[in-house]
Amino acid sequence: MDFNSPELIAFIKTCIQEDCGDGDHSSLASIPAGTQGHSRLLLKETGVIAGMELAQTILNVIDPSIAFTPYHRDGEHLTKGTLLAEATGSVHRLLLAERLLLNFMQRLSGIATQTAEMVKLTEGYKVKILDTRKTTPGLRLLEKWAVKTGGGENHRIGLYDMIMLKDNHVDCAGGITAAVNSTIDYLQKHNKSLKIEVETRNLDEVREALEIGKVDRIMLDNFTPDACKEAVEWIAGRCETEASGGIHAGNLREYAATGVDYISLGALTHSVKSLDISMKTKSMIA
Repeated sequence: MDFNSPELIAFIKTCIQEDCGDGDHSSLASIPAGTQGHSRLLLKETGVIAGMELAQTILNVIDPSIAFTPYHRDGEHLTKGTLLAEATGSVHRLLLAERLLLNFMQRLSGIATQTAEMVKLTEGYKVKILDTRKTTPGLRLLEKWAVKTGGGENHRIGLYDMIMLKDNHVDCAGGITAAVNSTIDYLQKHNKSLKIEVETRNLDEVREALEIGKVDRIMLDNFTPDACKEAVEWIAGRCETEASGGIHAGNLREYAATGVDYISLGALTHSVKSLDISMKTKSMIA
């Protein structure tokens, strides 16, 4: 991910404005102008860190003169008490950056940590862990980056980079066959080359999707592990398989054992617990 892209810089500026308004009056009122300070970024909970490069970008946007010294890199699994980084510069600017920097790092590290835990649960199986579009509006690219930082894989980024015919599409189109055939016509007409995934709710729908023969991936939605295993055996390499719905840490390994290619978990981004990180700042006045 490009942490210096114009789009990200503009987004960070919007976030700063949301927090700052017409000024950080707490800092301006209590701390003399020009006071220099030193900040320490501390990990207060064991987990996978994500957001070190982003922290650098945030500080650069707020004040390029702040000296930021990172001691670890994104993707590292670190223990509670680890000193992540230090920063030196204007106290006013450091305090302005604090909450935005922590909000991003804590959430992204929580996503990376949870993803790493899910990936570890599937060790020994070929399955890949995917995220979904159940992301925070405006933060999708960062949250999906955090999933990859934790060892997972991205599903589609949005509605534009893959065809996914879910139950609502199928029902509104008049069935799986009608939905897929219409999609093929649409892609040809608009000269688009996109993979097609079809969500199925039972083995009959799996059979119908297979009979069409134009599908790249079949999603097995809310299948039991036994039904999932049976469907995977039916499909037998004719297209990719993905299990989704009702899958969590307690049964994840059971689903991985079915032989499915992918397991998608919305909880990676919609139900994440932020990792506890603190930023402590002191003035450098003798």
